[in-house]
Amino acid sequence: PWEGFSSNFPLEAPVDEVLAFFEPGLRTRRALGDGWPRWWPNFGPGIVAGFLGARLEPALDTVWFSSPAPGAFDELHPIRDGSNPWWLRVRELTRAAVERWGRSLTVGFTDLGGNLDILASLRSTRQLLLDLYDSPEEVARLSGEITQLWLGYYNDLYSVIGPAERGTWPWAPIWSPGRCYMLQSDFSYMISPQMFERFVLPDLEACCGALDHAFYHLDGKGEIPHLDMLLSLKDLDGIQWVSGDGAPPPEEWLPLLSRIRAGGKLCQLYVTPEGARKVVRELGGRGFAFYITEPLYPHDAQALLAELKRG
Repeated sequence: PWEGFSSNFPLEAPVDEVLAFFEPGLRTRRALGDGWPRWWPNFGPGIVAGFLGARLEPALDTVWFSSPAPGAFDELHPIRDGSNPWWLRVRELTRAAVERWGRSLTVGFTDLGGNLDILASLRSTRQLLLDLYDSPEEVARLSGEITQLWLGYYNDLYSVIGPAERGTWPWAPIWSPGRCYMLQSDFSYMISPQMFERFVLPDLEACCGALDHAFYHLDGKGEIPHLDMLLSLKDLDGIQWVSGDGAPPPEEWLPLLSRIRAGGKLCQLYVTPEGARKVVRELGGRGFAFYITEPLYPHDAQALLAELKRG
């Protein structure tokens, strides 16, 4: 599987062996429309937590993070450890991929995570929810510290990816000739807009300011209360809407999609061919980026592309 988890390989496995596993799948893929040849080192959502000491538990189709040994909250001070094995592995694999494929595809950023998602992996989700009420000042401090560490890791990976001069892309299907990322805060599904404004919005503002093109991963209806704040971010270029398990597919959220576009943001969606047709039919295609989730024969893919272009 071309998008499998690199974390499933033992840390001692040679990077060339890891990359060779993905190569057959890359050879069989074709990019149409605004698509492009690409690969990214997948170590699970929010690997920065692993860089900062959280324990990784790789599984076949995901990665679980567990918090390190508990301690006093006010004694938690995440620091960058240049010898962390997961950081070394991500950097090594990214560099090897650029050296191997840098002339033929774009190597993407690993999924770094969002500041509260990372903190939840260091504290546990349950504990962080309690911390928001019991120790909000400490949450604010740690959120800011993690944002700065995040930016440092991004810059270091960009120094590896950027020189290939094939643009950049994160774990999600967006591309930029400069520095881009799909920002996120899955934890914010569980918090109020007031908490989002205090603990997440400053992180997004800092990250958007450091990027040439920034999107936000709006994951599920629990994050919709934060949408107005996202639309107010002048340096945020677009929003990816993912409706979530058990919810209607993206094309069934037309008022929400219209609200995103009316707010001046681009919109990226994972949709079926029929889902893309419905969005174009009801809202027009301008400003939307569709990632088609169904495998298509080449002639069917070309026909769909032509149909969507006609509107």
